[in-house]
Amino acid sequence: MRLIDVKAFLNFHSGTINQDTKLLVDVNGANLEETPYAILSHCWGEEKDEVQYVEMQGLTKMDDDTARERIRQRSGYQKIYKSCERALLHDELSWLWVDTCCINKQSSAELSEAINSMYVWYANSDHCYAFLHDIDARTLPSKRDDKYSHHNGWPKWFSRGWTLQELIAPDNVHFFNQNWEYIGSKQGDADTLELITKISVDVLRKGLRQSDDTHPSVAQIMSWAANRRTTRDEDQAYSLLGLLGVHMPMLYGEGKNAFLRLQLEVMRTINDQSVFAWGWTLADGSGWAPSFLADEPSRFRDCSKINRMTHKALIDALKKHFPKNKVHKMAPREHFKTFDVTNEGILISLVPAT
Repeated sequence: MRLIDVKAFLNFHSGTINQDTKLLVDVNGANLEETPYAILSHCWGEEKDEVQYVEMQGLTKMDDDTARERIRQRSGYQKIYKSCERALLHDELSWLWVDTCCINKQSSAELSEAINSMYVWYANSDHCYAFLHDIDARTLPSKRDDKYSHHNGWPKWFSRGWTLQELIAPDNVHFFNQNWEYIGSKQGDADTLELITKISVDVLRKGLRQSDDTHPSVAQIMSWAANRRTTRDEDQAYSLLGLLGVHMPMLYGEGKNAFLRLQLEVMRTINDQSVFAWGWTLADGSGWAPSFLADEPSRFRDCSKINRMTHKALIDALKKHFPKNKVHKMAPREHFKTFDVTNEGILISLVPAT
């Protein structure tokens, strides 16, 4: 994991740094476990406005003062600077991770590793700063606003695919408006965030728990992403990897096939039939679904109330309708919520309807 040395960056900004100082430092293994850091969650602006890896690497070595000043004027630079200020001066943290400049996106191997690791990086951060660039108010919004009509009536941050995991993974998410004024937190404003995102207060405050009794179903997690958008079709799938606890290689250029691959990986890894609970209606204008798998997260829009069922709960439910001596034969544990993908289709053991 590559981190920004906050003190070095602030010294660079003030002009008190030499050319040999590194702004980006690789921190891995045991060192990373012992290194507290802040992390930025934001919406990318135009690519030309962000400070990316190669530029960050060369900032201290630039001889052209005019070129350096142009970089300092970018909105992306200001996000990094304000995050560094917050980290050091308020939260006493010396390290910061920002996706725009801490990943060398020219390396496909590094990009793939980062995307597969990103959920854990956010989860392990001490503080996550969520920068809402289109809010000027000093509180989070509690109702839809027409000025955000292009983003489902809410600020853009709540409509992006990647920010979903950035909201759920960290324990401490602090929200800032366009002036970098603190306007709320995930823990303190969970009720408002549930209204905006449709994610339960329980999940927002406690995270994704791993027991079958409490972990949200695959369909529920997909439903959280139903109204979110990504610049690349592939990122609709890749941005859900950490939330679903699966890993897969990145293949930019595959388009919506990435979401099909994601569902196949979910089926291989997780025993949860709710992955098939998505809906396809004639109102979509596309007729019947051509596949047993969904083509995008929006198909799960109405699945927020679909819960996982344990084998014991299933048995208890069946006992209300069938003789007790037949129930275990109807739903043997080894077949419960299991399925196989074959070259001729998907093999599923289902419980008979009453």
